[in-house]
Amino acid sequence: MTSANKTKGKPLLEVRGLKKYFPIHKGIMSRHVADVKAVDGMDFVVHHGETLSLVGESGCGKTTAGRSLLRLLEPTGGSAIYRPTPDSEPVNLFELSNSDMRECRKDLQIIFQDPFASLNPRITVGNTIGEALEVHGMAQGDELREQVGALLQRVGLRPDVANRFPHEFSGGQRQRVGIARALALKPRLIVCDEAVSALDVSVQAQVVNLLKDLQEEFGLSYIFIAHDLSIVRYISDRVAVMYLGRIVEMGTTQEIFDNPQHPYTKALLSAIPRVDFKERPDRIPLDGDVPSPINPPSGCHFHPRCREATDACKQSYPEVQNSSNGHMVRCHEVTL
Repeated sequence: MTSANKTKGKPLLEVRGLKKYFPIHKGIMSRHVADVKAVDGMDFVVHHGETLSLVGESGCGKTTAGRSLLRLLEPTGGSAIYRPTPDSEPVNLFELSNSDMRECRKDLQIIFQDPFASLNPRITVGNTIGEALEVHGMAQGDELREQVGALLQRVGLRPDVANRFPHEFSGGQRQRVGIARALALKPRLIVCDEAVSALDVSVQAQVVNLLKDLQEEFGLSYIFIAHDLSIVRYISDRVAVMYLGRIVEMGTTQEIFDNPQHPYTKALLSAIPRVDFKERPDRIPLDGDVPSPINPPSGCHFHPRCREATDACKQSYPEVQNSSNGHMVRCHEVTL
């Protein structure tokens, strides 16, 4: 499926105004005094069969956004309109009852960052993968064992390892178990939350190639959360750059990497390691640390660290600018 075909028709998931605040309470009466604004108004879509990557520094809200979409964390505000097929009736995931959301979870899965902490050390990997199939009434007995074995084989493990425990596997093998668990219910969308960051470089390449093969085979859509921009460039169809809970730039992978517009995006891209020093762009250092999401700066949140900031940047948050090719940016100093 080409990138052009992936973006045709109605999207699989349409997110508008996503917010996730964590309240801060103080005092004997536990008064609500402030909020950690981890995600503060995100708008994006995920098309059928595409990979949208969320990138940014640690603490920018990538993981919180992914977990809020699946309601592993209950969102504070916004909507997530989900269409299993282009012709399906849309449903707002954030308005579903617990029972209706449970039914939807077959379509929406997650691969966690830590392949050891995400697996129960007291349960065999076969039971870990098969548990969801049993809970949703999709397989039992011999059929369950056959499906678990087929899933293990599909992710590059032998079916006979189903009786082993997580500590008997390497990090890469454990992450393959996590992928098999996510695939068990035949989902449509998988959130890959730093799915390869805890692995060795050689194993990262194997797992990324596996994810691409599975996407092609099963028509999966991914929200790929990552720090490593080299991997993001390889696996993504589109990229959304996050800063302090908001998307500051979004576009096709080629647009973001070849024609970045936001100063923050340029700084991130300048930090990508390159083997040939002649191909290395001038490094754009970022001054200071990421501001606190409890009390973000006025105006554009990036202005205290931006060398191109003006008075306008300090006074008002920039409006969204969209180009005809789908490139979006929020910056006072950029005109698309």
